[in-house]
Amino acid sequence: MTAERTADRTPLLGCIADDLTGAIDLSGSLVREGMRVIQLIGIPSQGQELPPADAIVVAQKTRSIPVAEAVGQSVRSLRWLLSAGCRSIYFKYCSTFDSTAEGNIGPVTDALLDEFREEFTVLSPAFPRTGRTIYLGHLFVGTDLLADSGMRFHPLTPMTDSSLLRLMARQSRGKVGLVGYPVVSRGSDAIGDELGRLRSAGYRYAVVDALDDTHLAHLAEATAGWRLLTGGSALAAAAAAVARERGAFTPAARWAAAPPGQRLPESGRAAVLAGSCSSATLAQVADMKSRYPAFKIDEAALARGEDVADAAIRWALPLLPSGPVLVFSSTDPEGTARATQLLGPDAGEQIEQTLGKVARGLVAAGVSRLVVAGGETSGAVTGALGIRSLHVGGEIEPGVPVTVSADDPPLALVLKSGNFGSTSFLEKALRSLESLT
Repeated sequence: MTAERTADRTPLLGCIADDLTGAIDLSGSLVREGMRVIQLIGIPSQGQELPPADAIVVAQKTRSIPVAEAVGQSVRSLRWLLSAGCRSIYFKYCSTFDSTAEGNIGPVTDALLDEFREEFTVLSPAFPRTGRTIYLGHLFVGTDLLADSGMRFHPLTPMTDSSLLRLMARQSRGKVGLVGYPVVSRGSDAIGDELGRLRSAGYRYAVVDALDDTHLAHLAEATAGWRLLTGGSALAAAAAAVARERGAFTPAARWAAAPPGQRLPESGRAAVLAGSCSSATLAQVADMKSRYPAFKIDEAALARGEDVADAAIRWALPLLPSGPVLVFSSTDPEGTARATQLLGPDAGEQIEQTLGKVARGLVAAGVSRLVVAGGETSGAVTGALGIRSLHVGGEIEPGVPVTVSADDPPLALVLKSGNFGSTSFLEKALRSLESLT
């Protein structure tokens, strides 16, 4: 898409997300604030037509790939969004700041600042509605410090430090300062003054405390008009609300369930694919297994070279006419270690590819409604199905909207970050997809 193609509605905001479910979370948050959002999976191919929108969200898979590749993909996304006419850019990463000492959040943000020729921006992964808050620069998950939460066991980005200042300082260039709660609690003017002081003192980044959505609203007011912001979806939503209140865009009444000119099947078979090993997804899988047929991906069978995807599809075929089925690889830390022993260091990738093949087989068998749990799994599934863009609807729970692929015929999808959702979320998502017409 070029800027000329959206001349009738030049996008206000361009967003770069470091994984697919994070992008979906962001898109749903922007839709909630009245924006018309186009969700892309990667940069569009030459000549791909897109409808006009207030915001364009590009989902990349850069969270845990080599730093140089993450930087390259992110900079190319930035350049494409600017060519599409976007007036400001938001770099979205996880509300648990998933990264390592080497990156990738720091190096990508450094590169985006350099590309913009900017010297300063903020870091705010806070998402208070899901219990992610920042106090004195330390990230909390509910009542636990990040390093005490289940994220310390993440197989790719184990989070063992709760200080966002230390985490960012290790992986980026320049000084990292803090706008702490005593300042934030005084409102947008105080935040703006402190950001100005840090910028003048030569800081490159500012971590900004946030205990509730009011603090994020004040931060959005203090940074209105900035060309580059970074953080979780909650700050982006707050910035969209400020832009709406200032008349920067006319809010949409409501996105329809399906893209214009497309209809979902009157009745469609449904399935859940779960690959995340987060504690939230493990609880959700256990809840669904108690009521629906379930198939566990067998790592030992994969290691023996068996076609586990085909076995899962053959298992599901006779069950689908009677209702949803669950295919999962989610397991506890001991199970993850066992899978790595059996399959080697690329165990996660092998399992994702298997779930992608399962998704392709299920869709060929008439499944038109899919719930997918896990960022890496969602990327594997959409890749296997060849999905390149999504129409984003309303949220089921915070951070997880309904989406519909821009294909013909379309697929109804819920793509969930592993960490998100209540224990009964998978069944709730299935009910939401059943209600689409």
